[in-house]
Amino acid sequence: MASHPARKPTNLTIDPVLVQSAKQLGINISKAAEEGIQLAVSRSMADQWRHENQSALKSSNEFVEEHGMPLAKSRLF
Repeated sequence: MASHPARKPTNLTIDPVLVQSAKQLGINISKAAEEGIQLAVSRSMADQWRHENQSALKSSNEFVEEHGMPLAKSRLF
């Protein structure tokens, strides 16, 4: 079983109606907040990677447009 890193107590300001709805539905607010932050971090990291690699992606796409897919003749599908 994988162990989880120690958690850091954090204060968040959240819409009270949302908190009440979550409690009524039995949602673990800490877990839901962590999952939402993880999703935001993942999206931000992906956006940053695309931005940093924009010129390489453009170059690769231009190559394929001009020359076709490398090794396309060898594909079995």
